Amino acid sequence: MKWTIQNTDMIKIEIKEGENIERALKRYKRKHRNVQIMQNLRESRYFTKPSVKRRREIQKASYIQGLRDAENI
Repeated sequence: MKWTIQNTDMIKIEIKEGENIERALKRYKRKHRNVQIMQNLRESRYFTKPSVKRRREIQKASYIQGLRDAENI
């Protein structure tokens, strides 16, 4: 018997035969977090200028690069 957990945003988790429900919920939460549904909902609340989006992306990329550089030293 196969069960499927899904929400309205079409995230599907196939529960394998004999799999623990807590493990399946953990996989669902991880998948939900990776899809970034809540983040997309929060971002779409307000209009953000394209220049501000670009600036944030550049800041995030430089921050991540700084972390990687510090890790390699």
